[in-house]
Amino acid sequence: MTISTEDAKLVTLARATRARVGAAEGAAVRDQDGRTYAAATVDLPSLQLSALQVCVAMAVASGARSLAAAVVLGESGALADADRAALGDLAAPGLPIHLGDPRGTITTSFPE
Repeated sequence: MTISTEDAKLVTLARATRARVGAAEGAAVRDQDGRTYAAATVDLPSLQLSALQVCVAMAVASGARSLAAAVVLGESGALADADRAALGDLAAPGLPIHLGDPRGTITTSFPE
């Protein structure tokens, strides 16, 4: 599956972030200004967030108004409902979403 060079950078960020902490998922997003945010799953007794939810929160906290692309890497191969909802809050029309395995191989791509 072919993705843009800019989206391939998101794959690299998501893969590295997930591997660094040994998390179930890694994600990365790019906002309307080209800024990138990468995160891993947060799984604490008092707080559970998917990697994509953390990325969206980071983007919002940094002043992003919309997202231009998103990547999620993990074993599930599907976008969870909570992730879809979080993306929906900032999704630009036709937002490319790439899902892949932990190694960074993209298995599914679709616009939101």
